[in-house]
Amino acid sequence: MRLFSWNVNGIRAVMKKDFSGILQKLDADIIGLQEIKAKPEQIIAETDIIQSLGYQCIFNSAERPWYSGTAVFTRIPPIAVMNRIGTEADNEGRTITLEFEDFYYITTYVPNTKDDLSRLPYRQVWDKALCTFVKKLQTHKPVILCWDLNVAHEPIDLKNPKQNEGSHGFTQEERHGFNTFLEAGLVDVFRENNLSLEWAYTWWSNFGNARANNSGWRIDYFLISEALKHRITDATIHPDIMGSDHCPVGIILE
Repeated sequence: MRLFSWNVNGIRAVMKKDFSGILQKLDADIIGLQEIKAKPEQIIAETDIIQSLGYQCIFNSAERPWYSGTAVFTRIPPIAVMNRIGTEADNEGRTITLEFEDFYYITTYVPNTKDDLSRLPYRQVWDKALCTFVKKLQTHKPVILCWDLNVAHEPIDLKNPKQNEGSHGFTQEERHGFNTFLEAGLVDVFRENNLSLEWAYTWWSNFGNARANNSGWRIDYFLISEALKHRITDATIHPDIMGSDHCPVGIILE
């Protein structure tokens, strides 16, 4: 089973960049998208194309136009769909949870703390609420969590850690928020399989020729419950796939 996650930074823009071709290349069974910045009625024609590839399209758009939002395209029919975790951020369309026979699949777009860290308190409330939600799900079955976490976890996960220490995306508070999910029994699949691999990034600034120079950050992740760890055969990052300032990340689940 091939599972993917991708912050598309605007689904309408990426749909114009051969998104259907990218889907066919990835051969995804399930793909979670973040920051879609659109409502379903704005992409009806594009959705028809995706459905023609055998996908069920599930959206959770933000109430605010041109902002946030998530989507999941799945070839495996879910048992149930949940679009809320019980926070004020639920109106920002940040989470979709699909229940399948032997796991939950969650795609999430985590709040950005902003350059001035003005949204850091909001982010901390979000982290706590999502972790509580994940723990509750894990009492029923294992969880697969894919997300744009908007934080690099360790110095190895960004090009210039010393210069960015304390900046948004690399504060102790945000990194601690990440740790709470690991403490809850989730595993960072890519890092687990690539303990010392450097230069493995998923996001690059649009300035300073950052992507060409691979001056990036790893802020997109798959976390899985320990109970699923033995079923993972690969964890991948796809910097060759363009269309967004992020690239897709994936796992293969037996």
